[in-house]
Amino acid sequence: MTGQLERATLAGGCFWCLEAVYEMLRGVEHVTSGYAGGHVPNPDYHSVCTGRTGHAEVVQLEFDPEEITYQDILDVFFTIHDPTTLNRQGPDVGTQYRSAIFTHSPEQQEIAEATLHEVDTEGPWDDPIVTEVIPLETFYPAEEYHQQYFRRNPYQGYCQAIIAPKVAKARSVFLERLKREPSSA
Repeated sequence: MTGQLERATLAGGCFWCLEAVYEMLRGVEHVTSGYAGGHVPNPDYHSVCTGRTGHAEVVQLEFDPEEITYQDILDVFFTIHDPTTLNRQGPDVGTQYRSAIFTHSPEQQEIAEATLHEVDTEGPWDDPIVTEVIPLETFYPAEEYHQQYFRRNPYQGYCQAIIAPKVAKARSVFLERLKREPSSA
């Protein structure tokens, strides 16, 4: 680590998918799955899944901006999920699976809005982008069994069918940004 860490909070479908990808990136020091954007204090997974709390499944990243920029983090975000599907990602349906960027500062808000505009006008999608850009009010960490889910359950069905292809895509597209694997000597 070279400097002070910054935070980014993103919603792009199931938090397990985002977490698995961001954990691999150099400069991302910590990834926590959780909930943001709702109106009920201290939500839990079961209440969020009802869609009645208003929360989205999110990941909160702590990253070293000298290693990876906020712009880089957003570039990855728009590569690993579909920002054109309202309240869904693949088989996951509901407001808790919406696409959103929860900003931590006016600078992040500005970068996110500019990126959103660029992706909407020049990106690969024919449909309009539905990603929300809103200031983060409160982040609630998810239950412990959700943390590092893919790493701890790589052979679980959902992990194999949904998460593994996203991880493979991120590895190929962002190869130069991956953390170095420890060598066995």
